Amino acid sequence: MGFIAIGGEELLVTLAPVAAYWLYSGMYEVLGSSKALAKYRLHSRRDEETKNMASKKDVVKGVLLQQAIQAAISLAVLKLTGGEQDGGIDVKSGGRVQPSTAAASFLDTAARFAVAMVVLDAWQYFMHRVMHSSRYMYRRFHSWHHRVVAPYAFAAQYNHPVDGVLTETLSGAAAFLASGMGPRAAAAFFMFATVKGIDDHCGVLVPWNPLHAVFRDNNTAYHDVHHQLGGGRRNFSQPFFVIWDRLLGTYAGYTVEERHGGGLQVKITKDHA
Repeated sequence: MGFIAIGGEELLVTLAPVAAYWLYSGMYEVLGSSKALAKYRLHSRRDEETKNMASKKDVVKGVLLQQAIQAAISLAVLKLTGGEQDGGIDVKSGGRVQPSTAAASFLDTAARFAVAMVVLDAWQYFMHRVMHSSRYMYRRFHSWHHRVVAPYAFAAQYNHPVDGVLTETLSGAAAFLASGMGPRAAAAFFMFATVKGIDDHCGVLVPWNPLHAVFRDNNTAYHDVHHQLGGGRRNFSQPFFVIWDRLLGTYAGYTVEERHGGGLQVKITKDHA
């Protein structure tokens, strides 16, 4: 197959996370002003309009640019790997798994997911920390993301293109290659990681959110600390675990309190690792 020819599975890996991004963040945008969710918002709609230095129009354009670059790099990686990664499923059988091997296939895929999560998490922690440790890298690239002081769902992937490639795209490529996932498993994993990243930035801390229940330590309140003026050098971990923050002394504790006028607010505590 020539490099220009694009298969269905390659398109799935490339476009499924993009579709998940806009559908899931769009859900938050539609429901965010409802009375049912208003009491769980960490920032008011007014905060989003007055505190953020990037307009929502600029955010949409920035995210679309990053996703276009990410799609191109994803297709290149998939072409260079030549479809050799099979994710534990017998490719010669057309991807069909016999009932006797279904359990083994599930465990194999779960193990690959775990590897991908660890690799993605480690890459993003250290690159994110570099972006804050280097004055040049922060001012030139990462400061774009922190123009959004009051985070909201569809601003999750708002980055300078260079920051987006170094932190988001390359971490995904490393996770894909290290885990050996096949295209279908990769599509599912990247959709999962995309949804989790949106939840970390959504600014809505609802008690029934299953991702907040599973990832109790790393949620939208945890990442909100990082977006606060006093938390920029804390809570770098994203999107799954907080182990690197705890091990390397960049963890910041927080409390969630009711905000005067409605909603919630996150306050940094002195509970540092």
